[in-house]
Amino acid sequence: MGTDKFHFSFWAILSKVFFLTLGALIAAFALECFLVPNNIIDGGIVGISIILNHFFKYGLGIFILLLNIPFVFLAFNKIGKKFVLQTIYAVIALSLGVNYFHHHDVITTQPILIIVFGGILLGIGVGLVLKNGGSMDGTEILSVVLSKKYGFSVGEWIMAFNVLIYTAAGFVFGIENAMYAVITYLIAYKVIDIVQVGFNTSKAVRIISNHTNEIGKELMETLELGVTYIKGTGAYSGNEKNMIYCVVSRLELNKLKEITKEIDKNAFIVIADVAETYGGTIKKDKKKKKKKTKNPV
Repeated sequence: MGTDKFHFSFWAILSKVFFLTLGALIAAFALECFLVPNNIIDGGIVGISIILNHFFKYGLGIFILLLNIPFVFLAFNKIGKKFVLQTIYAVIALSLGVNYFHHHDVITTQPILIIVFGGILLGIGVGLVLKNGGSMDGTEILSVVLSKKYGFSVGEWIMAFNVLIYTAAGFVFGIENAMYAVITYLIAYKVIDIVQVGFNTSKAVRIISNHTNEIGKELMETLELGVTYIKGTGAYSGNEKNMIYCVVSRLELNKLKEITKEIDKNAFIVIADVAETYGGTIKKDKKKKKKKTKNPV
């Protein structure tokens, strides 16, 4: 048992190190081969580092490393040792990466290609680092701390910092380049979500009806869905009734609605996106002739 645990832990650590390194290097490539040579900045600490490097020419990697140090120490007490260690590694990898790719040829000078491919690559790199428990931007750490202390959401603090950074970029690199930078940031932000969550097409469905048992049975038999009945009380009528909860793929959604409406045309259906689902699958038992169900609760 101890050997198996060590083996799992070793490969888990190795996997994290690999993806943290890969993410940092992809982000470095995006910065030095697309964005920085064309005077288009990123947000956060990297953006501040690009502006400072424009004036002082000490090397972008040095600024990224030095400016992140105070925030890493701040995270040590607020977020945890494991996160700090992974962040330190990712920041060092990013700093070394931008120094290495600094001598690489610029890929393109076409604005549309710069912001699209630069934003996509930057988003992939940052997304891989975040997904594996690290960070390369100290302003995110500061935003978490400020959010807990002074209110406002983490996203609102990040937005406030980036407004200041992109405004400064407008004075340094010109308004047009600052606008390109904002578009690049939005593309990268969306790609980060995709990397972290994936192209998930699952939907969480809640069905309120006076015929929940019939609907639930039909969903289990026809779509092989795992169905949960949740007890509730109507606020107006005071009558108790069941609500159906289940998770379906996008392809199954229309069939679910058809089944529900065939049984109860007055059924109330609520559909929401699902970021991730884990486990909950019951395997088919051929001997007992049970159908496979998905996502039972």
